[in-house]
Amino acid sequence: MGENIWPRIAVMGAGAVGCYFGGMVARAGAPVTLIGRPHHIEALARSGLFFDGLHFQQQIPVSASTEVSAARDAEIVLFCVKTLDTEEGAISLAPHLAPGAAVISLQNGVDNVERIRSAAKIDAIAAVVYVAAAMTAPGRVKHSGRGDLILGDLPGRGEEDGNRQRQLQRIATLFERAGVPCRVSENVEGELWTKMIINCTYNAISALGRARYHRAAGNPWTREVMVKVIQEAIAVARAAGVRLPDVNMVETVLKISETMANATSSTAQDLARGKRTEIDSLNGYLVRRGTELGIATPVNQTLHALVKLLEESV
Repeated sequence: MGENIWPRIAVMGAGAVGCYFGGMVARAGAPVTLIGRPHHIEALARSGLFFDGLHFQQQIPVSASTEVSAARDAEIVLFCVKTLDTEEGAISLAPHLAPGAAVISLQNGVDNVERIRSAAKIDAIAAVVYVAAAMTAPGRVKHSGRGDLILGDLPGRGEEDGNRQRQLQRIATLFERAGVPCRVSENVEGELWTKMIINCTYNAISALGRARYHRAAGNPWTREVMVKVIQEAIAVARAAGVRLPDVNMVETVLKISETMANATSSTAQDLARGKRTEIDSLNGYLVRRGTELGIATPVNQTLHALVKLLEESV
C-alpha cells in the first residue's frame, strides 16, 4: 500500500478521541498533525504519541502544534474539540481550511454540525464515535474498548449529492484501511441520538458513582435509573421527529456495559481533572429539548443538576 493513498489529516483537539483516531491513521501511514494544548503538544512534538492499545503498544510519529494554522494543508480535519468549544473552534479553523477540505465532527451530542455551520459556515460531516479511551499522561493515550465510527449527513443536507456520497465513502474506506471500522449511514441523525442516549445513560452515573460502565449497569439501583433515563430520552427523540434505529433501545444501551465494560465516562475524566464537563450537551440538552416539546425529563434533570453541582467544586 503506497503512502500516496493517504491524504494529509489534521486533528483539532488532541484529547483522547483525537489521539485515538489520529493515532490509528498515523500508524497506518497517514501524515497526521495533532493540534491541541501545550502540555500534550510538547510531549507529542518531543517523542510522538504513545499509544497503549488493546492489541498493541507503540510510539507513533506525528506532527504536533498548538496553532490552528497547522490545519491549513489538511484534506481531512477531524474536529474533536469539546462541545463547550464548538463555536470558538469552528471560527478559529475557518480561515485556515484548504478549499474542498472535509471537516468531520467527532464530538458528543447531536447538534455540533449545526453549530459549526452557524458559527463558521463550515459544512461539516457528522460522525458517531464509539471508543473507550483516556489520556493517561501528556502524549499518552490508553484504549480500553471499541473504536469505531459511523459517518453521514443530517436531513436536508442534499441527500442526492453524488459527490458528497462518494466523499463519505472514500473517508470511510480510509478509516477501514487504518483498522478503524467505519460505515456510512443514511440515518446518521438516528445514530447520533442513539449515541447521545448512551452518553446520557452512562456519563453522569459513571462520574457521580465513580464507577466503570459494567459496575454501573450491574448495580440494581443504578440500572433502574439508567432505564428511566433511556425511556425519557426515547420520548424526547420521538417528539422531536427523530427516526431512531429499529432496535430495543433499552437492551442496546445496557449492552454497552459489556462491550465497553472498563470504560469510565468522559464526564468522570473531566471532573477528575478539574475541568468543565460536556453535560450541558448531553442530559442538559435532553432536558432543554424536552421542555421545548412538553416532555417531562425528571431523571435526566436530576443527573444534569448533580453534575453541575460537582463542577462547581472542581
